[in-house]
Amino acid sequence: VLLLIRNPKDVATSFYHFSNGLSGYPSYETWDDFFVAFMTEKMPWGSYFNYISEWNKHVDDENVMTITYEELKENPTLGVKNIAAFFGISLTGEELQGVVERSSFQSMKKNSQKTHGALGSILFRKGGVSDWKSVFNEDQNKEMDKTFEERIASTKLGRKLKYDVYCKA
Repeated sequence: VLLLIRNPKDVATSFYHFSNGLSGYPSYETWDDFFVAFMTEKMPWGSYFNYISEWNKHVDDENVMTITYEELKENPTLGVKNIAAFFGISLTGEELQGVVERSSFQSMKKNSQKTHGALGSILFRKGGVSDWKSVFNEDQNKEMDKTFEERIASTKLGRKLKYDVYCKA
């Protein structure tokens, strides 16, 4: 099992845009409305914090590899190498570079209409890190920091998220 996790502030921001871009899916009038739903565990598909807490129980399982979105952005080549090694896939240097190039956000966004049809433009919006700064206000930032600290900061997955690096204003 490859478990890809992402910091909660960027997850919330991304999911807000995703929700509002997909017809037939609950949309939110404002970011503030969405934030309340996110923090009070009223999201379709459940709570981010419960999800991380449940997966934390399996973080040391032999058949689970955890990697963060941020790690893949920092060093995509190392990320692909580690994933390939976990699955027992041997890649030549040329194959590795090809996977890195084809799995870059820019490449996936460029090909999204072919690979994902109409959903492509919704699934591949920006692909960055720290876009949360564009929507979180000071009170929301503090509330998320407090909830993160109380719920998952001390877990292995919580530490793996490098919250201090990616989620501090």
